Amino acid sequence: MAQDNTRVAVMQCDRYDIDLLMDKISEGAAFLGGLDRFIPRGGTVLLKVNLIGPLPPESAAVTHPALVRAMTRLLKALGCTVWVGDSSGGAIGGRAQTGRSLDVSGITQAAEEEGAVVRNFDREGVVEVSTASGGKMFLARPALCADAVINMPKLKTHMAALYTGAVKNLFGCIPGLAKADYHRQAQSTREFGEVLCEINKHIRPALNVMDGVVAMDGQGPTSGRPYSAGKLLISADPLALDAVGAAMLGRDIRSLPAYAASVRDGIGEADLSRIEVCGDYSAPPRLAGFKLPPTMVMERVPAGILGRMIDLMRTRPEVDAKACRKCNACVDSCPVGAIDRATKRIDYAACISCMCCHELCMYRAVKLVRAHPLMRLFSRPS
Repeated sequence: MAQDNTRVAVMQCDRYDIDLLMDKISEGAAFLGGLDRFIPRGGTVLLKVNLIGPLPPESAAVTHPALVRAMTRLLKALGCTVWVGDSSGGAIGGRAQTGRSLDVSGITQAAEEEGAVVRNFDREGVVEVSTASGGKMFLARPALCADAVINMPKLKTHMAALYTGAVKNLFGCIPGLAKADYHRQAQSTREFGEVLCEINKHIRPALNVMDGVVAMDGQGPTSGRPYSAGKLLISADPLALDAVGAAMLGRDIRSLPAYAASVRDGIGEADLSRIEVCGDYSAPPRLAGFKLPPTMVMERVPAGILGRMIDLMRTRPEVDAKACRKCNACVDSCPVGAIDRATKRIDYAACISCMCCHELCMYRAVKLVRAHPLMRLFSRPS
């Protein structure tokens, strides 16, 4: 039997009913030793939600406010002071959108009505930490000052990383527009994984509770399709949770470049043979009909063929002028300044394919199209 810290409880939960969510979280935590094993009674606990932008809960892009309510009530029963916080992605007019995102997602209302304190990471100050390379990183103060952190990611696909879960959710602990600087410095998915690994070394959640009741497939993390997965994943180990989450999509977390550094440095367990799946399942349940991002589907092709096809199938972002609302979120969020403010044309010589423009467009005006002109003749913009 695996050790307790490599257990992942997968609970069946088909709707955002508060009582059902509380029961399922409690049951899942019981398989890990009980909620109070991880959470100090009477302590201050931060719920680090997934708040990618000003999107409503039905978008399946953000942690659902009902889960925030359920988790807050369980913590209040332990006498805890509860903080709820994040720093969302994106910028409009050079200003971060966290405050608006908290409101639009319904998280502000849920937190305040349940007696939790909202912590907008863009306004709470930072703590300086040292990186393995000898550099500096500035992380949101609440994430390092709370007695315990509960990481609450959303089960979603990601156009650059394939999958975004517990490990990647802590990127929101980088406040404000500094997130764009890290994308500029770490231009490949593998390099970006080094940033995620470094954050996870400094912020060690006591527990990770993934919202997979309604997940997102396809062109996640904002432009995909809501997918009724009906699952909650709970673990003290963020990488183990992600290993199970990726397996539910039919992938091995160890094959994904964004997680290579975390696997290498052992921030958690990545080997499914060393992870005990418990709760309502004894193995990662496959999600039937779940659509992977098109750029990642190509990884299933044999290597010899893939090498010849990759240029044909590669996608790139393009702004749809008809759908564009001229909010300039794509322009202000581009870490390399590759998008013209007036025309929204993208300089592909400068573009680093970080997909931030696609990820952070709230109007789905940034489409992913085939880069090769021949393929564009035979496919519509996605």
